[in-house]
Amino acid sequence: MDTGLLPFALLCFTSFFTLTNPLGTMPVFLTMTNGMTEKERRAIVRRATIVAFLTLMVFIFSGQFLFKFFGISTNGFRIAGGVIIFKIGFDMLQARYTSLRLKDEEIKTYANDISITPLGIPMLCGPGAIANAIVLMQDAHTIEMKGVLIGVVALIYLFAFFMLSASTRLVKVLGETGNNVMMRLMGLILMVIAVECFVSGAQPILVDILKEGSLTLP
Repeated sequence: MDTGLLPFALLCFTSFFTLTNPLGTMPVFLTMTNGMTEKERRAIVRRATIVAFLTLMVFIFSGQFLFKFFGISTNGFRIAGGVIIFKIGFDMLQARYTSLRLKDEEIKTYANDISITPLGIPMLCGPGAIANAIVLMQDAHTIEMKGVLIGVVALIYLFAFFMLSASTRLVKVLGETGNNVMMRLMGLILMVIAVECFVSGAQPILVDILKEGSLTLP
């Protein structure tokens, strides 16, 4: 792999892995599928990961159109995306599940098709992942980088499929302490990525403001 593609691939992998957060999704998934067989759980996970992947692909390829349609600047979106991702990372750092909080009656409501909502959207494909996907697509200036981004997203959801399919065994192996430690580490990484995203969006805006201020001075 080209030396320029490797850092970009690592950034894509770490950011999407922490934002999709399959480890943090496992306990909620087990609660929602309580009483189901392994075959039924696997079918739900398969549908959820496909829905999440396709949803993210739609935003990846339509991000530029959305910017033009709503008159949104790339830098403004970077700032907003950085704030969203930072909030998610901050909650993860405190080992809190931010994707969704379900009550018993809500679990029954979603029982018919939980693979689309809430498992696929917003748990595996939430606002943080969508914002991250659009920003990274803007940073992918070559065909190779775009291919890496799509490939990493597909790889992440493949991981999510296998991890959630084996969630019963993984939760027992990790335990509550291990799961909390893993979530805190991923949250810290996510906060660093969010700060970089915010700064990269704010810096050009501040430079333009300073230039305009210097031009108006007598």
